Amino acid sequence: MKKEIFLILCIAFFFKANAQTIDPLRTKDFEAQDIWVDSIMSKMTIDEKIGQLFMVQAYSNLDQKHEDFITEMITKYHVGNLIFMQGTPDKQAVLNNKYQALSKLPLMIGFDGEWGLDMRLQNTYRFPWNMTLGAIQNDSLVKQFGEHLGEHCKRLGIHVNFAPVVDINVNPENPIIGNRSFGESKENVSNKAIAFTQGMQKLGVMANAKHFPGHGDTGSDSHHTLPVLNFDKARLDSIELYPYRKVFDAGVGSVMTAHLSIPSLESNTKLPTSLSKNVVTDLLQNELGFNGLIITDGLNMKGAANYATSAEIDLAAIQAGNDMLLIPQDVPATTRLIKQSILLKTLTEERLNFSVRKILKAKYWMGLHNYKPVVLENLNQDLNRVEDELLHRELVENSITLLKDDKKNIPIANLDYQKIAYVKLGDGLGYHFLNTLKNYTKVDVITDSNLDGLLKKLKPYNQVIIGFHKSNDHPWKTYKFKQKELVWLQEIARQKNVILDVFTSPYSLLQVKSFTNIESLIVSYQNSKLAQEISAQIVFGALKATGKLPVSIGNNFKVGSGINTYDLGRLEYTIPEAAQLSSKKLAYIDTISKTVLEKKMAPGFQVLVARKGKVVYNKSFGYHTDQKKIEVKNSDIYDLASLTKILASLPLLMKAEEEEKIPLSASIQDILPSFAETNKATVSVKEILSHYGKLPAWIPFYLKTKDSITHKNSTKFYRATKTGRYNVKVAENLFITSSYKDSIYKYIKEVDQREKEGYKYSDLGYYLFKEALEKKYDNSLDVLVNQKFYSSLGADRMTFLPLKKFNKSVIVPSEKDDYFRDQLLQGNVHDMGAAMLGGVAGHAGLFANANDVAKVMQMYLQKGFYGGRRYLNTETIDKFNHRYYQDKKVRRGLGFDKPQLNPDVKATCGCVSDESFGHSGFTGTYTWADPESEIVYVFLSNRTYPTMDNRGLVKENIRTEIQQIIQDAIIY
Repeated sequence: MKKEIFLILCIAFFFKANAQTIDPLRTKDFEAQDIWVDSIMSKMTIDEKIGQLFMVQAYSNLDQKHEDFITEMITKYHVGNLIFMQGTPDKQAVLNNKYQALSKLPLMIGFDGEWGLDMRLQNTYRFPWNMTLGAIQNDSLVKQFGEHLGEHCKRLGIHVNFAPVVDINVNPENPIIGNRSFGESKENVSNKAIAFTQGMQKLGVMANAKHFPGHGDTGSDSHHTLPVLNFDKARLDSIELYPYRKVFDAGVGSVMTAHLSIPSLESNTKLPTSLSKNVVTDLLQNELGFNGLIITDGLNMKGAANYATSAEIDLAAIQAGNDMLLIPQDVPATTRLIKQSILLKTLTEERLNFSVRKILKAKYWMGLHNYKPVVLENLNQDLNRVEDELLHRELVENSITLLKDDKKNIPIANLDYQKIAYVKLGDGLGYHFLNTLKNYTKVDVITDSNLDGLLKKLKPYNQVIIGFHKSNDHPWKTYKFKQKELVWLQEIARQKNVILDVFTSPYSLLQVKSFTNIESLIVSYQNSKLAQEISAQIVFGALKATGKLPVSIGNNFKVGSGINTYDLGRLEYTIPEAAQLSSKKLAYIDTISKTVLEKKMAPGFQVLVARKGKVVYNKSFGYHTDQKKIEVKNSDIYDLASLTKILASLPLLMKAEEEEKIPLSASIQDILPSFAETNKATVSVKEILSHYGKLPAWIPFYLKTKDSITHKNSTKFYRATKTGRYNVKVAENLFITSSYKDSIYKYIKEVDQREKEGYKYSDLGYYLFKEALEKKYDNSLDVLVNQKFYSSLGADRMTFLPLKKFNKSVIVPSEKDDYFRDQLLQGNVHDMGAAMLGGVAGHAGLFANANDVAKVMQMYLQKGFYGGRRYLNTETIDKFNHRYYQDKKVRRGLGFDKPQLNPDVKATCGCVSDESFGHSGFTGTYTWADPESEIVYVFLSNRTYPTMDNRGLVKENIRTEIQQIIQDAIIY
C-alpha cells in the first residue's frame, strides 16, 4: 500500500514538474496589476461578478433591435465581454465605442480571426489559412503574421483573438478543422502556434489555443453534433496534448475548451469535454498546470447545446473550471441559476472570484486599465496596408510545395523548345494563374466538352500545365476532384508531359490513384489571386519553391516532403514596395495618363516599371484609336519604331561581335564589300553605332517612287496585288517590286556624307547592319533575332510582321497614312523605309508589348543573362554601354542612347545614372534601363495617330516626365 501511495505521489510530482509554472496573465508591473484588480473586485456586486463570465456575440450588420439587446446585456446584466461577429470594421468600431461607453468596466472584445479579420468582417485583409502556413519552413514569417494580425486587432479594439488552432489534423476527413490546422506533425503545429502566439501577444493582443484537448482527429463537426474521440490517454498525451504543453510553456494567454466526447478522459460519454471537471480542472489546470484564461467554445454549438438547458450548460461549464462562457444563449437565466447555486453552495463565491480575478488580470494585461476608444479616421486604410500584402506574398511564396518533378520540368527552361498548353480542372476560377503564365511565354488554353476532343487538341503540345482550381471562399469548401476530372487527369498524363498544380487542400490528392504518369506535381494550397500568380512565377523560375508538405498523402507523399527549386533570373511580378518603390508616388503616372488622353497626345499607351528584376507597374491606358472602341490591354502590341535598333539589331550585333563576325573595328567595306568604292567605305561599325559616322539622318526613299505629275505611287514600282516581281508587301494592297531593295542601297551608297564631324542621329547605318547580319548568318533578320533571342526569352509578343502571327485586333494602329500608303497602318510598319523593305529592317519594323520589351532590357541589365541562359557576355554589355566619343560631345554608346551631356536636350529626365541606357521611337515609344537603380522603364504609345503631326507627347516631354516620377518613387 505504501509503495502504491509513493508511486502516486511520484506521478503527481512528475506532472507538476512538467506542468506550466508561469502565469501568462501576470504583467511585468504585476504589483500595479494586483492593485487595479483588487480595487475593482472590492467594489463589485455578485451580479457584476457574474456578468464578467459572459462573452456575448455582437454583430455590426444587424438592426437596432440587436443593438438594443447588447445594450441591455451590458447595462442590466453587467456583461463584461463581447465577441464581434459578421459586419464591417467601420460599423464595428462605432459600436465598440458605443458599448464601451455604456459599460461600467471596460469590455474585453473577442474575435474569431484565424486568417485575419476577413474571417468575420468585410473590407478587411485575408491572410493564408493555417494549412498553407504549415508548409512554410521559416517560422519567423508566421511570427510576423501574428504581429500583423495583432496590429489589426489592436487597431479595431479587439483584445483576444481566438487563434491559433493547435489541433493536429491527422484525419483527412475532418469536416471542420482541415485547412484551419497547421498540419499533422505535432512538432510543426507546435512551432507554428508558438510563433503566431509570440507575434500577436507581442502587440498586446491575447492569443487563444484551441480546441482543447484536440479536435484534429474527429469525423464530425461539433457545431452540429458531439464528436467522439475513442483514444486512450497515452495516445492523447503523445499527439493531441503535445502542442498544448508547448504553447503553455511559450506563454499563451488563453485556451478554448472544445465540445467533444472522449471516454478515456470523461466516462460520461454524453458530457462534452468543455463541461467536464476531469478535463478542464484536473487535466488542463492541475495536470498541465495552465494558469491562463479558460474560455469555452461557443455555447450555441450543438456539441454543447444539446446537453441540457442553456443555463444548466453555462453553470456546468463554470463548475468544470472554465473562466468565461463564450456565446451564452440565456444570460438572465444563467445569472439567476449561478446566484441560486451560490446560495445552495453547489458553487462557492470563492470559485466565482477565482475566475473573475483571472478575467480582470487579463483585462489589465490587454491594457484595458487604460482604455481608449477606437479612432475612426483612416480605419480601412490601416486594416488594408501595403505591408500586409508584402507579408502575404512572402507567406504564399514560402508555402508553395513541389512534390514531384521526375523530368526536372520545374522551373520550365529552354522556352524555345516548349509548346505549352493549359487545361483547367475544378469549379474555381483560374485566370490569375493563366494570365501570369502568359507573362512568360505563349500558353494556349485548351478546352473541349469531351476527352477525346481534348486529347486530339493537345497533340501538338509537349508540355501541359493542368491547374486544379477550387473555391477559395472559406477553408470548409470542398476540395475534391469529380470522378470525371480524375479520369481526364490520368488520360492526359498518360499521353503528355504534365505539370499538375493543385490550388486547394493537399488532401485532394488522396483521390489520385496513381502519380506514375504525372511528371511534376505542385501544391499551391489555396486558389487565391496571390497563390495563382506566385505559383505561376515558380513554374517559370522567377521565384523558388521551398515549401514542405504539412500532411501526408497516403503512402505517396509523407509529411515534410518537398523539393526546393532555383530561380532562372526571369522577371518577377509583384507590387512596388517589394522593390522599394512607393505605390503612392507611382500613382502619379495615372494622373499624367489622364492629361495625355484628355489632350489627345495619344489615343492610348502602355507603361511598365520594373526594379530589381520585379515588374511592379504594368498598366494600359486609353484606346487603340480616337473612336474609343477597343481599350488598350497589356497584351496588345505597338509599332516600336526605332526601339528596333536596340531590341533587334543590337543584340545580334553584340553576338556577331563576340563571334568575331562583325568586329567593332570593322569598316563598312569589311562587312559589306559592295561599299568598298563608296564614300562610306572606311566608316567603322563603332562610329555608326555611336552616330558619329557622318551619315545623313535619313533618306525619304518613298518620295522617289512617286509619280512626278500625280504625286501618287508610281505603277512602275507598285501593284495592288502580289504578283510576279511585285512581291514585297509595303502595306495592305500595296506591293513594291523586289528590285527596289537594290535602289535603296544604291541611294545609301551615293548619298553625300556630312562634311561636319560630330554627332548626328541616323537610321542609314542600320540598313547596312541588316544586310551584313543576314549575309553573315545566312538568314533574315527577323528569323535570326527570334531564333537567337526572342524564342528562348519567352518574348512571344515581340515580332516583325505581326499580321503573320497575330489577329489585327491586338495590334494598335499607328497612323492614318495619307501621304504614301493611303490607309490606316495597323500591323504594317509605320516607317516608310522599313515598309519598302517588306516590314523587316534594322532600324524599324519590330512590334511588341511593354512586357516583352522589358524582358530584353532586363537581359541587358543582368549583363546578358536571363531565364537560366547566357545570351551575351558581361564584357560585351559593358563594351556597348560605353561612350567612345564623349570628348566629341557624343552622348551615345554603341547603339544605346545614354543620358544627355547637354542639359538642354531631354534624352532622359536628367535624374538617371550615367550608366543607364535606352532608346526612344518615333511612334511615341521609349525604354530605359539603369544599372545603378536597377530600374527598367517601358513606354509604348501610338502618338502618331491620327497623324505624325501629333507632337504633344514630344513637346510635353511626357515620357521623361514619367521617368522622373519613377525615380522619385524610390524608397531609400
